[in-house]
Amino acid sequence: MITYETVTTQTSTIKKASEKSGKVTPVKSGRQFRTTKQALEYLFTRTDYEKQTRVRYNVTTFSLERMEKLLSMVANPHKKLACAHIAGTKGKGSTATMLARMLQANGYSVGLYTSPHVVNLHERIEINGKRISDTELLGLINRIYAPVEKMTKTHSTGSGQADAPTFFEIFTAMAFMYFIDKKVDIAVIETGLGGRLDSTNVLSPAVVGLTSISIDHQNLLGNTIDCIAREKAGIIKKGIPVITVPQDPLAMKEIKKQALAVKAPLSVTGKDIDFSFRFESSREHGPHNRICLTTPTSKFEHLRVPLPGEHQAINCGLAIAMLDALKAGGFKIDDAKAIEGLKDIKMPGRMEIVNSDPRILIDGAHNGASIRALVQAIGQHVPYDSMIVIFGCNQDKDIRGMLEQLQYGADKVIFTRSNSPKAVFPQELSDMYTEICGKMCQTAMSLKEALRVASSAIGREDLICITGSFYLVGQARVMYLPN
Repeated sequence: MITYETVTTQTSTIKKASEKSGKVTPVKSGRQFRTTKQALEYLFTRTDYEKQTRVRYNVTTFSLERMEKLLSMVANPHKKLACAHIAGTKGKGSTATMLARMLQANGYSVGLYTSPHVVNLHERIEINGKRISDTELLGLINRIYAPVEKMTKTHSTGSGQADAPTFFEIFTAMAFMYFIDKKVDIAVIETGLGGRLDSTNVLSPAVVGLTSISIDHQNLLGNTIDCIAREKAGIIKKGIPVITVPQDPLAMKEIKKQALAVKAPLSVTGKDIDFSFRFESSREHGPHNRICLTTPTSKFEHLRVPLPGEHQAINCGLAIAMLDALKAGGFKIDDAKAIEGLKDIKMPGRMEIVNSDPRILIDGAHNGASIRALVQAIGQHVPYDSMIVIFGCNQDKDIRGMLEQLQYGADKVIFTRSNSPKAVFPQELSDMYTEICGKMCQTAMSLKEALRVASSAIGREDLICITGSFYLVGQARVMYLPN
């Protein structure tokens, strides 16, 4: 399988050359690209806001009109797609995965679209737990190549307004095309950034879910929780049921305001929906959470949550509540089958042990609330004497918020940087951490060096935790789980 890392260096060269000449990768034949590597090289030359340090958040940069134009040139797959749509700050991928697995266990063919990926781009698109293949990606890129080039040419000649599709727009359109090609019964779609202007927000979903909202992407979505919630709530559609979890009061106010404006019925787990959870430990399952959720049409009692952490119990409750909304909308759901679908779910890069000696845990927590949830979850689920945290994050994150939470769980911190162009320099993180909590820390200019430093100071019962960025977590996963 072709990974992002396989083509990164080569793509960088191609992109620099294309910027000078104004040309893209040359077309090799009528099929455009003969190999997946060629096709991905082309795809990675497109504008990718996930990697840019400075991005303007407006209707030109993030254009739903441009997305709809691209989709109209590939037969409008989004208009034929039954789907559930999920936005929020943290827990989107976990919630989406749990909902998809429960639907799959009920006999449905289920598409799942998530972002970002941890190691392979293919992680973002899957059907019934099977990732899209290199061959399928190649076919999709070849099909969408002509529409993309037509829009790009219009943009480059000055006759159109910012009409060159971005990487995320192209990949999202490909996901929709793939799900229609494969005749899925329903797709579970996670937003990429925000909600209101996200490329996925062209859908007409059967149900909308909003996970926990907290401070993140302030440079794009706003510096306050209400501003961010306003953007996330932008996926709420007229008359479509929307379900959320308990939120910060200011965030909830924005969600309620948007739901009321479009007359969308709003339900909150633990308030409008009878929901509770508790932590326990058993010989068979070890430490875990159990949840109870009851509606007029469903009853889940003492259900074991497949993923560790209180935050995952909340995510699981949301996924089940969304499943129940789909049941009310006509989907045939057997609760017992749904429970079977939740068993043994594993999420790469989320509370994942990738090495046993020394013990190394990776988690993609990348804002203050996520770091707090991670520290709590490790304390409940992973016994250790001392924890060394290897931390690196990107410039567009709530850095101070993460560092404030880090001090409560880390016995020792080593700051490093990932291979992301937006990665913060370790010394900058170190200076800020010392300013916040007055604690000593170390720096390393690479993950490999950070691991060497950590390994030299760790005991048998200690734990190394790598967190702060999916880029950093992805690098660690490749090191220890190359396959």
